Order: sequence, then structure tokens, then C-alpha cells
Amino acid sequence: MDKLLNAPVVWFILGFIFFLLEFAIPGLILFFFAVGAWVVALVSLFVDVSINIQLVVFLLSSLLTIALFRKWVKRLIWERKHTSEIEHELIGKVAKALTSIGPGQNGKVDFKGTTWDAASTDVIAKGENVLITGNDSILLIVKSTKAI
Repeated sequence: MDKLLNAPVVWFILGFIFFLLEFAIPGLILFFFAVGAWVVALVSLFVDVSINIQLVVFLLSSLLTIALFRKWVKRLIWERKHTSEIEHELIGKVAKALTSIGPGQNGKVDFKGTTWDAASTDVIAKGENVLITGNDSILLIVKSTKAI
């Protein structure tokens, strides 16, 4: 039982609890507290430090990882989640040009009853069907179906 109460094990378990709580209370904060707890577990595994130093290392490593990596991780998760949704809903589908579109000249297309801004390297006439090949945020990248 003594082995379960040593500092590295306690910090590891605390980190695991923070990690699990991130799923129950999403916000991408508790994950970084888990990382901080695991950093302390590693430090206390190799160096015998007081509880005060452990708490300082925990707070500093947690806050530092939040400050440095939260936006990046959040953006990474957001892009992966929403890119697949956009690809599934838009890419490879056919839309209709509402205005003429050409290289350097954005226009508008109608897709499923919604008007979208669109860009193309092809010359596309008003009323022509276009194939959606990609997107840049809310700008659709389209290609003339005549070129296919």
C-alpha cells in the first residue's frame, strides 16, 4: 500500500483523473492540468522534491502548456472535425454558377438552395454547372464541368 502513496503514483493518478474529466467537462483546460500532473510525476520519479516544489512545478507546467499549446491543439481538433464534415457535404458535388467566375474574379454559386462565394481557375459562365473541388473557409473552389 505504501507504493501507491508515493508522489509519482499520486501525480500520475491525479493526471489520469484530470484527463478523464476533460471528456466530462470539455473545454481543453483539464487536459493541460493532466499534462502538468504527469510532468510532476516524472520529476518526482527521478528527483526527491518537497510537496511545495511539486505544487509549483504542477502549476507552472500546467499554465505554461495552456498558454503555449491550447490554441494550437484547439485549432487542430476543430480543423480535423470540421474538414471531414465539409468534405463530405460539399466536395465532389455539383453547383450552379449564379454569376460568371474566372481567374482572379470570384463569383457566386448556388448549392442546395444556398448562395456561396466561389473562385476558379477556369472561365465559368453564368448558369453553368460547376464541380466543387475544395474550399477556403466559406469560399468554394470550383471547376467547370465542361473541362471534365
